[in-house]
Amino acid sequence: MSSPTSPTDQNRDTLPGFLYAFGAYLLWGFLPLYMKALAAVPTLEVLAHRVIWSVPVALAVLAFRGRAGEVWGALRNPRLLGMAALTAALISVNWSIYVWSIQSGHALEAALGYYINPLVSVLIGAVVLRERLSPAQWAAIALAALAVAVLTYEGGKLPVVALGLTATWAAYAFLKKQLPLGPNQGFTLEVMILSPFALAYAGWLASRGEAHFLMGDSHTTLLLLGCGVVTAVPLMLYANGAKLLRLSTIAMMQYLSPTLIFLTAVFVFGEEFGRARAIAFPMIWAALAIYSLAMLRGARR
Repeated sequence: MSSPTSPTDQNRDTLPGFLYAFGAYLLWGFLPLYMKALAAVPTLEVLAHRVIWSVPVALAVLAFRGRAGEVWGALRNPRLLGMAALTAALISVNWSIYVWSIQSGHALEAALGYYINPLVSVLIGAVVLRERLSPAQWAAIALAALAVAVLTYEGGKLPVVALGLTATWAAYAFLKKQLPLGPNQGFTLEVMILSPFALAYAGWLASRGEAHFLMGDSHTTLLLLGCGVVTAVPLMLYANGAKLLRLSTIAMMQYLSPTLIFLTAVFVFGEEFGRARAIAFPMIWAALAIYSLAMLRGARR
């Protein structure tokens, strides 16, 4: 799954930054293949293991970088804990929607959600932060809204998965910027906050004999164990890459993940690309092209 652009203190691109970011978006783009392999495992159980096994991975990275002490300090700060609890709740809902969408054959909606995410983030900036938008940015937002209207009209219902992913990730990204912790430290704190609930749920499933971890086949157990790596590693790669790339570069690269998800949904999972999507997706791509050109012009100025 892709992420919104983050500010960077660099005014030039670096090769390590590109490799970090490219690795993150590539892993997010192919994550549906991993989650589809866990289709037999209920969504909440997959979510629990994403949280549980992310903790040791995140702590190991922080320990290697000598930054673990910042997390222990944050655990003694009630205000920080409250803010992190809110972002943790949002990211857990986002992960749940994403996993369910892949497992239940709605990967195209997931791709749509991550395509329109940057436009929703811009809209939040205009509404909440009173940021001024250019006419091109307003046109891109209007075109994306029209695409959603087309999908709603043709399908007879709102594209709930896409809108749910977009809303939760945009809110998470907005609040995450208010968290006075580095991205790696913030992510570690979030999964630590979620881990007691995840462990309790996994234990409850085991007590009822319904757990897939250790009680099912070894292949499923290994996939659940690997959930920590596929969750934590791309997030941390992205966090480091964003610091070493220009804002315009990381913004353009973010389209890689939903494009890979889109191609996987159509050509690997065989999801139907009907008339409504054939109209709506090009509208979204046009909106993103308008938005990107406006952003690049602003970056050059």
